[in-house]
Amino acid sequence: MKSQLLTVSTLTILIISSVSCFKGKTKGVPDNGQLVGVAPSTRGSMGRPIGMVYVPPGTFHMGPSDEDINYNFTARNKQVSISGFWMDATEMTNNQYRQFVYWVRDSLSAVQMGYMKVSPDGDTAVDWKKAQTINYGNRTTLEKLNTLVLAPDNRLYNRIEIDPAKLLYNVQDFDLKEAAKRENAGRARKDFIYRYNQQVYPDTLVWMRDFSYSYNEPMTKRYFTHPSFGNYPVVGVTWKQAEAFCHWRSHYLNSFLEKTKKAVESDFRLPTEAEWEYAARGGRTQSMYPWGNYYLRNKKGCLLANFKPGRGNYAEDGGFYTVRADAYWPNDFGLYNMAGNVSEWTSSYFYEGAYNFQHDMNPDIRYNAQDSDPPRMKRKVVRGGSWKDVGFFLQTSTRQYEYQDTAKSYIGFRCVIDLPAQLRAR
Repeated sequence: MKSQLLTVSTLTILIISSVSCFKGKTKGVPDNGQLVGVAPSTRGSMGRPIGMVYVPPGTFHMGPSDEDINYNFTARNKQVSISGFWMDATEMTNNQYRQFVYWVRDSLSAVQMGYMKVSPDGDTAVDWKKAQTINYGNRTTLEKLNTLVLAPDNRLYNRIEIDPAKLLYNVQDFDLKEAAKRENAGRARKDFIYRYNQQVYPDTLVWMRDFSYSYNEPMTKRYFTHPSFGNYPVVGVTWKQAEAFCHWRSHYLNSFLEKTKKAVESDFRLPTEAEWEYAARGGRTQSMYPWGNYYLRNKKGCLLANFKPGRGNYAEDGGFYTVRADAYWPNDFGLYNMAGNVSEWTSSYFYEGAYNFQHDMNPDIRYNAQDSDPPRMKRKVVRGGSWKDVGFFLQTSTRQYEYQDTAKSYIGFRCVIDLPAQLRAR
């Protein structure tokens, strides 16, 4: 069954239209012996991305805006410049991430049910019209999905359900960092392709695992599945799952753009550490928090973020655990909860001395850690502080890390994409 399952998950990537640099045509170019140029495509571009705001290019001082109370010197103040990008206004919500989970479920089920079609190019793809007719509440239908459902020993009252552990998304991409190295010049294209299957369902047990001797079972049972939490930030997602989500979101968009004969756009991705801090500051380059200096309350005494105030009055800020992803006032860029609620994954590798050697233009340090690598190589930068953190971790310059294969009840993420600024006017 294992080998069959891997084959099924690998087929999901076939529903995506391939993108090539050589699809342009020379039609319309006059044969007059003159250099007139050839546009890569005459297709129009996409509109403004839903739920995202534009972060304009600029320069800021990256690093502590106040005393480094830990005296570990892992974040020295440094002036850097960041190019513009689009960023999700809120953290990814349960509803948004559920779209990803359901897409993977439906594509795998369609393969299992034989709901496939052959495109004009000869590629095999999922027939989504048929896939949308699958009734997961029908026992007969579920019995046909034998490779995706819970084994009999794992069922309660013999109820047939989809096994979350079998919802695998097949990630395929290029390691451009490796391909760009001078010592790798001339190597075959295949040497820089990586493929792996990634489980996509969030780890709901994090609510109990993260807090020993604490009663959090209701959050484990309800947080990701109950409609009351639909617009709350998704948690229990590892860095690798967040990367898989960005990969899926990119292909989901680009397959639509291809179908509607529009130009294919950049990939969605996690923000770099520098991009995240620049966006969190909202143009306030020397401020401690996204809203400015120096306090966690406004002049009326109201708390400005969801965190652990005082000595642990969790409910004082209006949320015992997380709150809605669009709670509290946004910063000057229009971004919500860049401090508090949940901490957020970035794409950057955590290295204590990174600030000392990074470039001052779009600084970043990345490492694609393998499962066999030591834990130290799997550290990824986490920013923003969360609902269970004290005020220090809400500062825009505070650095933390977590391991890329670890999920927590207080870590979520949001995406960025490199698109033209002109989309703001559309």
